[in-house]
Amino acid sequence: MGILCKVVDMLLLVAFMVMLVAGPLIDAQLVLPEATFPELLVRLKQQYAEEYQDYLMVEKPHFFVALVWLELFFQWPLVLLNIYGILASKHWFHTTCLIYGASVITAMTALLGELMGSQKASDKLLTVYSPFMGLGVLAFLRGLVPNSGKAQTIGKRPAMAREKMA
Repeated sequence: MGILCKVVDMLLLVAFMVMLVAGPLIDAQLVLPEATFPELLVRLKQQYAEEYQDYLMVEKPHFFVALVWLELFFQWPLVLLNIYGILASKHWFHTTCLIYGASVITAMTALLGELMGSQKASDKLLTVYSPFMGLGVLAFLRGLVPNSGKAQTIGKRPAMAREKMA
């Protein structure tokens, strides 16, 4: 189980690094003025929207803008914590990973429901968004697995230790 957790952690670390950059540089363009971003990033987002026919990026429906705000103010800080948690082997990593996974699964359920229900989305666009559901599921499942077999401690004492009554 230890090796599998390490492999999953490395996969998540790569995904978290991508999200660390993509959130504020690409997705934030949907909620902040374009003048805030360099021309190169604005063109990159526009090129993506045209190539993949991402009508959500172009039309900016209110629910999608709300999901971007969720990503920037809730999920993005969890991405930072998860990166730190993986690299520093923090005992709380599984908790933040579980929370992140649950949030991504919830957001992606709404998003994929729109994409499939509207019948506006091309197969190419679905292949862009679908892996994020997989990321959410993977993070959620990783959050259900404790980091190690070591006993939890508070300071230098075991977390559940009791002192003898005299």
